Amino acid sequence: MNSDTATATATAAVNAQNAQNAENTVNDEGADARRLPLERTLEAILMVADEPQGLLQLAAAVDATLAETRASVARLVADFDGLAGTVRRGFELREVAGGWRIYVRPEHDVTVADFVVTQNPSRLSQAALETLAVIAYKQPISRGAVASIRAVNVDSVVRTLLGRGLITEAFTDSETGAINYGTTDLLLAQLGINSLDELPYLSPLLNDGANGFEELP
Repeated sequence: MNSDTATATATAAVNAQNAQNAENTVNDEGADARRLPLERTLEAILMVADEPQGLLQLAAAVDATLAETRASVARLVADFDGLAGTVRRGFELREVAGGWRIYVRPEHDVTVADFVVTQNPSRLSQAALETLAVIAYKQPISRGAVASIRAVNVDSVVRTLLGRGLITEAFTDSETGAINYGTTDLLLAQLGINSLDELPYLSPLLNDGANGFEELP
């Protein structure tokens, strides 16, 4: 092989390697372009979710594979925790009862609770008062059970009551992942009573809505 042939061969090899590197770069950029919108969408969904969301639920919601969703959730966890070159957030993405949900970090619980309690909220709506009554008399109770009793969607009302500090998350059902709610000491203080035992007694003959309410003609 003469020097010209060797030079041409070396040049061809370099050009081929450069082309491969360029293709890999394009592929990597394409993967990043697909991944970032997916993570943003998952973050938006988790921001408004009232219950832990399983990977299958999340994958279906964003039309992605289970593997893509699992990887994106892991990156969100790292992002929120400040492990991806970002600032550690005041909230975290936590796995609970087989699902994922965003929570305020424990070190900020007192500050957030004080902020909520010291607000000067407007009066509760009739829907909020009815939902609060159901929770007070039936606690601990899940959001779905409250909705069944009232025969309406109560998602926004429950968020309002949580925000006012009148109810709290009592526990999460280990089988269903449903959060059960109960009332707080703040409600007792606002009602001027010392315990739930002082709530007005409901007549055993009064329909408590356990099987739903029938509409009046």
